[in-house]
Amino acid sequence: MHDITDFERRGVPGVFVASEVFVDAAQTQGEALGFQPDRLFVEHPIQDRTDEEMVAIADAAVEALIDKLQAGS
Repeated sequence: MHDITDFERRGVPGVFVASEVFVDAAQTQGEALGFQPDRLFVEHPIQDRTDEEMVAIADAAVEALIDKLQAGS
């Protein structure tokens, strides 16, 4: 969250990406930083996924990620 906040404040568009278990934590951290970046949450868990499972998660999220990046530019 700190990195995306820094990038956005420097004018570099970005999207915070995390697994869905971190929705509440991202909201709380954003409030503490005084900034709510665009966020995208993917399925959880990530740990111990096979390469093929990670590719499927990324494939499912890429269009939403691109849309968020384009909307922010």
